[in-house]
Amino acid sequence: MGATIKDVARVASVSIATVSRILNNQPGYSEETKRKVMKAIKELGYQPNAVARGLINKKTQTIGVLFPDISSMLSSAILGGIEEVTHEHGNSVIVCHTAAQGNKTMKYIQLLREKRVDAILWVSEAMREEYYEVLLDMNIPVVLISTESNRFQFPYVKVSDKSASFSATEYMIKNGHQKIGMISGPKEDLISGFPRYEGYKLALHEYGIEMKEERVVFSNGFDYDAGKESFKKLINHSPEITGVVVASDEMAMGAIVAAYRLGIDVPDDLSIIGYDNLKLAEMAVPPLTTVAQPLHELGQTGAEMLFKMIETGEKARNIILPHSIIERDSVRPL
Repeated sequence: MGATIKDVARVASVSIATVSRILNNQPGYSEETKRKVMKAIKELGYQPNAVARGLINKKTQTIGVLFPDISSMLSSAILGGIEEVTHEHGNSVIVCHTAAQGNKTMKYIQLLREKRVDAILWVSEAMREEYYEVLLDMNIPVVLISTESNRFQFPYVKVSDKSASFSATEYMIKNGHQKIGMISGPKEDLISGFPRYEGYKLALHEYGIEMKEERVVFSNGFDYDAGKESFKKLINHSPEITGVVVASDEMAMGAIVAAYRLGIDVPDDLSIIGYDNLKLAEMAVPPLTTVAQPLHELGQTGAEMLFKMIETGEKARNIILPHSIIERDSVRPL
């Protein structure tokens, strides 16, 4: 049988209450007492019972994180930032892959409720009324990362998709391109799809360039296959374009491969700019010029907002993080 908290208290010559305070980072003991208790814990190999501690302080020290696509490079970069901050606070993470499906998402929310997580980070997925009602009823802090909701007022941290897409299009224009196409995300996606399309349109308008709808293809997602298929449609409709603004790096990779198979050289025949700055972008051939989202920082910031809400009980303020253009070799000046 393993060591108990009573054994730790006996070896350290302190009360059980003192050991409990030290384990739960509560005040009321000296550094010397803490040193003795930690030494006893190490010698005895004592493992605190998380369930028992949760019953005492009503905290499980567990955070739930919901992603629509856990396999993507974007998700893994954000998760890295989340885990860094979460572990600094002595907490654990339960990661749920919703696949952006209503039934699956609701099941995971219910699972996190049963696990009595202390808070939830909601990443890159639109908030629906059915989700909101359950999350509100759970009465725990919720922070949105890389998404937002005007209707359901959870605090969020993200990049301005419209502004970032404007910058990508402006970069093409400043490199001499006038005939610019776009491979967009889904038009009905009001979080990332439509705002990036709006940024593209706004840049063309502000620089006095005619907007032609046939130069835009709305894909059914943001992945490699969507980019590959969308590029073929775009080049068939608008073979005159000299540059393409693509709504994600994964789609941009699909577009580069599709261009290669059609005998179109990037960037000599056609320039392409992506969005996200995934690790994949610098591994591409040619290395992809792209709009950088600070993905790791998005995860860090969202987790920091969450823990501040846990500690203070106050709602966090929304945060917009800056984007930037990462210049590589996929855009050629004209």
